[in-house]
Amino acid sequence: MYPRTTDMEEMARRCFPDTLGFYRYWDSKRALPDGQSRRMPRRQDIDALEMKRWLPHLQLIDVIPDETAPHGRRLVYRLVGDTEIELRGYNPTGRTVDECAIGKETSDATGNYNLVIDGRQPVYDWSKIAHPRGFLISQECVLLPLSDDDDTVTHVITYGKVITSLDQPPPLRDIL
Repeated sequence: MYPRTTDMEEMARRCFPDTLGFYRYWDSKRALPDGQSRRMPRRQDIDALEMKRWLPHLQLIDVIPDETAPHGRRLVYRLVGDTEIELRGYNPTGRTVDECAIGKETSDATGNYNLVIDGRQPVYDWSKIAHPRGFLISQECVLLPLSDDDDTVTHVITYGKVITSLDQPPPLRDIL
């Protein structure tokens, strides 16, 4: 079974402090001036200046209605942070998640997005994924919904933490 949860208390117990900090930032943006809380903040509630320390690890994905696409929508990378670009070896901005998701299977990533969008809820995942250069990396990611009307998810913002360094020594067979 793919390692993911929608239980943010479980996430808080197992994630790195940066990941929890980003989740708490998103959570704080759900508050309304009258003290009430929305399920999801709006995209305009998220301020790039306030998120400076997380920006290299962020992705912002547009949720575009499209009846011809699976689940009636296309997921398109609008913004991709430098760490995410370096991890992939290319910039997926403007391309779809179906084309550019990394991991064991694209269905793992789209499964996460579907949970976020259909459930209007955060998702946290952790796993080992194959790097394009051929070695495994450990990662964790929190995926968070954004909505203009607190009902329809218009964007998903993610924070991904690579736990294993990209600067791993080459495999022994490359040295010999």
